[in-house]
Amino acid sequence: MKQHIAHIALVVNDYDEAIQFYTKKLNFDLIEDTVLSDTKRWVLVRPKGATECCLLLAKAVGDEQKSHAGNQTGGRVFLFLHTDDFWRDCHEMVANGINFVREPKEEEYGTVAVFEDLYGNLWDLIGEKKR
Repeated sequence: MKQHIAHIALVVNDYDEAIQFYTKKLNFDLIEDTVLSDTKRWVLVRPKGATECCLLLAKAVGDEQKSHAGNQTGGRVFLFLHTDDFWRDCHEMVANGINFVREPKEEEYGTVAVFEDLYGNLWDLIGEKKR
């Protein structure tokens, strides 16, 4: 048997502002943007070079969902973005206006810093330790 996680739903307030953030600020690729109805779209983004899991940008509907945009994990780090060059990506993200809430730190597994997306979800940027 072979299984994999294909998509992770990320609650957003607006499709277009989320696409803009992920493609322009984080330099992700827009994989798909299909209109499903007057109010719903199927929007997939993923980091450049990735072939695995995509983020499904899911527009919040109703007060309950809207209250979770930006706080899908109760304030914990939600997603982990691994990179082949930590400092290249960290500097580019800072230049693109990404807010880092925890400065880069050397850990046993590599270099890590915590940033927030446009809604406040926390992400780890991780550069694996060179062996």
